[in-house]
Amino acid sequence: MKLELKTCVIRPWQAGDEESLARHANNYNVWRNVRDRFPYPYRIDDAREWIRLAGEENPQVNFAIVVGGEAVGGIGLVLKDDIYRCAAEIGYWLSEEFWGQGIVTEAVCAITRWGFENFDLSRIYAGVLEWNPASMRVLEKAGYQFEARLRKAIVKEGQVMDELIYAIIRE
Repeated sequence: MKLELKTCVIRPWQAGDEESLARHANNYNVWRNVRDRFPYPYRIDDAREWIRLAGEENPQVNFAIVVGGEAVGGIGLVLKDDIYRCAAEIGYWLSEEFWGQGIVTEAVCAITRWGFENFDLSRIYAGVLEWNPASMRVLEKAGYQFEARLRKAIVKEGQVMDELIYAIIRE
């Protein structure tokens, strides 16, 4: 899968992305807005392991966001199972150097379309930490709607906070 967009390219992670991934992911301001399983500091060994894991996925659902030939972020879907098999969770991050340029909004729109076209999904959703209004705005611009505030549902940096759920439904 390769999506050539106006602001970026979305493609599979590949050998050669390690240096770029480690450099752009090793940022406290990125890490504070993602799940704790995303390492910080983000080292070259973390990048190698992520690229290995992403390459073994079947189906492949995690991709690099590429700007100027360099992997500067990531986006993907977590396909749910059992009674939730009609849903997927979208996740994304982008190097702070590229924030505010519309890259993530365009990438979210593209992966959302791709997800609906390639999987039997009725909804795609995202959970956002309450202190991240920029991500909320990305989702709103991509057509996602606010559905719920899960009060005191998550912990980041020792702070218990709300998670806001945004979703889009297959039309």
